[in-house]
Amino acid sequence: MSEPREPLDVLVVYVPVAATEDLLEALFAAGAGAIGDYDRCAFVTRGRGRFRPLSGADPTIGSVGADEHVEEDRVEVTFPRSLRVQVVAALRGAHPYEEPAFHVVENAAS
Repeated sequence: MSEPREPLDVLVVYVPVAATEDLLEALFAAGAGAIGDYDRCAFVTRGRGRFRPLSGADPTIGSVGADEHVEEDRVEVTFPRSLRVQVVAALRGAHPYEEPAFHVVENAAS
């Protein structure tokens, strides 16, 4: 019987296409993307994000009050639950948006 592994979380984040690789590098450096005997694992899909900056926002892309549409990547990586604080801090430090859209899900299978 194999030894129990630490529970994993899954991070899902949306990022402008041009910033995807830099974000991935920061997430990998924080310990995300390791699965068994593999590292730097991620799933990336392309899509179109939309948002409207409100009064008080300082948008990286777009203008306050105007709808914006951006080609973005949805990035998914797993990481040990004990690294959640470090991985989210790396995400916030490397993401170009003032308010990055992301969620962390506890993996029930781990």
